[in-house]
This record gives sequence, C-alpha cells and structure tokens, in this order.
Amino acid sequence: MIRPDQWIKRMALEQKMIEPFQESQIRTGISFGLSSYGYDMRISDEFKIFVPKPGMAIDPKNSDPALFHDVRTPVCEIPPHSFILGRTVEYFRIPRNVITVCYGKSTYARSGVFVNVTPFEPEWEGFATVQVFNTTPVPVRVYANEGIAQILFFESDEACLVSYKDKKGKYQAQTKITVSKI
Repeated sequence: MIRPDQWIKRMALEQKMIEPFQESQIRTGISFGLSSYGYDMRISDEFKIFVPKPGMAIDPKNSDPALFHDVRTPVCEIPPHSFILGRTVEYFRIPRNVITVCYGKSTYARSGVFVNVTPFEPEWEGFATVQVFNTTPVPVRVYANEGIAQILFFESDEACLVSYKDKKGKYQAQTKITVSKI
C-alpha cells in the first residue's frame, strides 16, 4: 500500500493533478505544500471583495458582478462580517476515480476566518474559487501566495459513472475567480 503523501506526489507529477506542485511543506508564513495526508493549497493575489449595496440582495441564481470590487494585492483585508472570493495559485486536474474535501487552515480559523471550498468532483479541473468569510467585528488580513486551506483526496477502486466533465459542469476549467452562475 502506498502512503497518501506518495500517492499525491505521484499523481501531481505524473498526471499533473496539481500545478504548480510543492513537494514538501513550506513553513514560511502560513504553510503550504504536500503534507502527510493532503495538500495545503495557496490563495493567489487576485481577490473579489464583497461590497454590499443598500437594499440589494445576493441572488446565487443571478449573481451581480457589481457587488464585488476586484483587487490584486499581496495582502487583502476582509471587512468585518463580510467575505471575499479568491482563487488558488494551483491548477487542479482531478482524476475520474477521485473526489476531494477541503478545510480552512487553522491559523485563519483561530483568527475568526472561515474558508469554504466545495468538493472537487471527479474530472473537474481549474483554479478553485475560494470563499473566505470574516466572522469578526474587525477587518482580517489574508496573505496571498500563502496557505489558505488543506485539500484531502479520496480515491475509489472504481471510476465514477458520471464525472463533472461528463456533465459539462459550469465551473469546468475556470481560469479566474468565478461568481455563482446557473
């Protein structure tokens, strides 16, 4: 039986499952890279900051890009009780027999920050859009090119019947931060 970190490394190098791939844990700043059972992914320096407008509601079926302010910065401040969208530095290509779950880094959790990334379904690929929510009454900083969340990979003995690619998923091969769409 192959160790989880060795399986991730093999898949990243041979099948380009994670690009760029960091073969070891980098502990400068908020850590990122290969860990014992997963991979700590980074957030890029591109952000969409939610800017609420009086009387408007967020409609996930009809997302209004005007509700976000685009910034490119090494440090992004999340307003109190608000959120930002970011994207990963890494581009992912998930094999047909693999699904992932993702959890925010404990450094951010201990600062009142909640990170949400939906599962990467079999044969999904792209830069992941990451939602980062500030639960506190004060601004919180997020650091670009440092770890934001840990992704765990679950491999099945069999390939799935219908993959994300087969379904022609709406977020397939995304190259930028993508707001909700139908």
